Amino acid sequence: MKLLTSNIIEQCKQNDRNAQLQLYNNYCDGMFIVAMRFVKDSMEAEDIVQESFIKAFSKLHQFKGEVTFGAWLKRIVINKSIDALKSKKHELAELDEVHLKVVDTSFETEWLVDDAVTLDEVKDAIKRLPDKYKYVVMLYLIEGYDHQEISQILNISEVASRTQLSRGKSKLKELLILTHNGTRP
Repeated sequence: MKLLTSNIIEQCKQNDRNAQLQLYNNYCDGMFIVAMRFVKDSMEAEDIVQESFIKAFSKLHQFKGEVTFGAWLKRIVINKSIDALKSKKHELAELDEVHLKVVDTSFETEWLVDDAVTLDEVKDAIKRLPDKYKYVVMLYLIEGYDHQEISQILNISEVASRTQLSRGKSKLKELLILTHNGTRP
């Protein structure tokens, strides 16, 4: 697949429309799912995917193969999604259960919540986080990016990424306790 994709990418760099269509068809569904994690509206997600592919094809000469094409394209989709959210002040879309995961085991104990807390309560709590925490929490937990990558995506320092994640974790845990118990602990 990697060799096939690299051949297609080289053809795309030569403005081969058939290769561009093939690359689009290979990645459009996955990128749509990524965009939908950030925006609620499927039409807006489709627009984001289209804009992302346009940007990717126009910047394809910058793709050096240091990461997979899919990872490179995913970063473009995430940036476009966040830009759309910032400009329209949309709430984040609900998360799919299969995408909710903890990727940093050093902070695993900070994420422990009562077993009675439901996935819907977690989703709702993430949606209620302030934007600056919400984006870092989603990129870190849902998308699996590290602090260096988050700092590049959001144009913040790695220290700010760590700080916002830590504060987001605390706020999320507080929201989950409040949601589940109905009162402050």
